[in-house]
Amino acid sequence: MTRTRKGTDPLRFAHPFYTPIPVPQRTLTPHGQRMTDHIQGTLNAIPPVKGTSIMTLADIIGQKGAAAIEKSGTLLFHATGDTGRSVDSAQGDVAAAMARDFNIAAPQHSPAFFLHLGDVIYGHTKDQSYRQEFYEPYMHYPGKIVAIPGNHDGETIPKTDPDTLRAFKANFCTPSARLPAIAGSIFRETMTQPGVYWLLDAPFVDIIGLYSNSAENPGFISGKIPGQAQKRWLVNLLRKTAEKRKAGKRKALILATHHPPFSSAGHSGSPEMLADIDDACRQANIMPDIFLSGHSHTYQRYTRHVALAGKTLAIPFIVCGVGGFNAQPINPAAGEIIGDHTFEKSHAGYGYLLMDASKSTLTIKAIGVEGQHASQFDSVGVAV
Repeated sequence: MTRTRKGTDPLRFAHPFYTPIPVPQRTLTPHGQRMTDHIQGTLNAIPPVKGTSIMTLADIIGQKGAAAIEKSGTLLFHATGDTGRSVDSAQGDVAAAMARDFNIAAPQHSPAFFLHLGDVIYGHTKDQSYRQEFYEPYMHYPGKIVAIPGNHDGETIPKTDPDTLRAFKANFCTPSARLPAIAGSIFRETMTQPGVYWLLDAPFVDIIGLYSNSAENPGFISGKIPGQAQKRWLVNLLRKTAEKRKAGKRKALILATHHPPFSSAGHSGSPEMLADIDDACRQANIMPDIFLSGHSHTYQRYTRHVALAGKTLAIPFIVCGVGGFNAQPINPAAGEIIGDHTFEKSHAGYGYLLMDASKSTLTIKAIGVEGQHASQFDSVGVAV
């Protein structure tokens, strides 16, 4: 049967990359040779950060609170990602469970903050969604909340969300703390993060939060459209951290991105992003002690074995995108070895991480939440 319309022949499938032909052997199309080529052309530029983009714990909770935590010898904090629902949902259940970890009589032994691993808000009209999807669910959560953006935080939507990360910056990156109008009578001040990627210099731990951009998959920390500023910043920061360690000033080092380097369910991993981060780490001759991410609405823990400076490191890579938005099914695969990493543990459902950092150890407890019930289902620790 012949075509009734003349012109360029339409694609056989919905995209030109549905083919068994290996990438190097494919004919170059106007859209590239693989889906990643197309995706890289849809990313967003990364907003500039302030100065060195470093904040301290005192910048978040005040000098008195930070000093009390340092004196106590341990720093507790929460972490999870992919929330963006409402108080009357699993997000509200997780928020309530995290709130129960606080002791008003001993604030130095309570979580210092909540590290949000991205996708704070989903869908369109993000400016207006912060009331229902952020301020209301955490109305009774007493801790401060710092965040890295997820792909949904950074996505642009014509008419309702034309500027990437506008709503995120308005709630997490304001010049000074203020009560946002969208929160109404809820008292939670905006955060004063120096940018959408940052270093948190805290007692016993350094946390590097990176922005892995707005694609559904995979993640990218640099590129033609995002630019190279974030990666240059990362290399410079890691080099300074390595120098401090050589001088005997060693703290735990956590890297966090929204997109996971490894994932066996929900969303796939981001090998391109990991290769970029690995390159930065090897330039500085340092690796993180733990890697945190979200995006896949599951809990997954891997151990990655990496050679560095004549030693083989065993680094936990944890996916914790179970903060309340549509938990995804996962098939347990404990013990499966995939290249340089081993799949150790998985969990379907909702929950969060309770992190405990001291001078000698960094421990993570994974807490599952079902309704009003919360219980630990996994833990892992590393020597610092």
